[in-house]
Amino acid sequence: MKILVAEDDLNILNGLAEIFEGEGYETITAPNGADAIELFREQNPDFVCLDIMMPGMSGYDVCREIRKTNPDVPVIFISAKSEEVDKVVGLELGADDYIVKPFGVREVVARIRAVTRRYLASKKSTEPNRAFRMHDLEVLPDQLRARRGDQVIELSLRDIKILRILYDNVGKVVNRRILFKEAWSFSHIPNSRTLDQHISQLRKRIEKNPKAPAIITTAHGLGYRYDG
Repeated sequence: MKILVAEDDLNILNGLAEIFEGEGYETITAPNGADAIELFREQNPDFVCLDIMMPGMSGYDVCREIRKTNPDVPVIFISAKSEEVDKVVGLELGADDYIVKPFGVREVVARIRAVTRRYLASKKSTEPNRAFRMHDLEVLPDQLRARRGDQVIELSLRDIKILRILYDNVGKVVNRRILFKEAWSFSHIPNSRTLDQHISQLRKRIEKNPKAPAIITTAHGLGYRYDG
């Protein structure tokens, strides 16, 4: 999934891009409103995150332009403007959420996951979003969650991508290159240590015993496998 982020503060822009890419989104960045509109038309992103106070064209103006051609794409305002009237204006323009600066990483992740769930739920009939079972774990892509009995496990978009590619290749070794392509995309290819660390953290959440995994097994020197 692709997110367009418009923010005139370079540090915040890069920080948001890092957060979103860490979750498994492809991120497009714009330093101002005019560039955001141009990139929106060219790239057709799935989400838009807009700072309100940008030079030349405000986030409100960008949202109005976007809504003229696409009334459904999720829009999140991220701004230092915290007055209630500012939030009301944003929501009246059709924004799906409003995050006030300064913000924490966990807050941004929680809000983007919530909007993603609503977006995926509207498309749950499509094949990539259908639930699937791995061993005793039910994976729910449209909810960014998995369930084991009464236990609910939160997952990122990247977690879902990894589990889906392993599930689709049950009994086969999925090498690192394929996992990089499917879960990180060609725009960001991490090293093997990045992948191994991610798998390790994912195992801690989805495996009954991470030290003896039943869902994601290691094929040493090759990649990972789900044996069914």
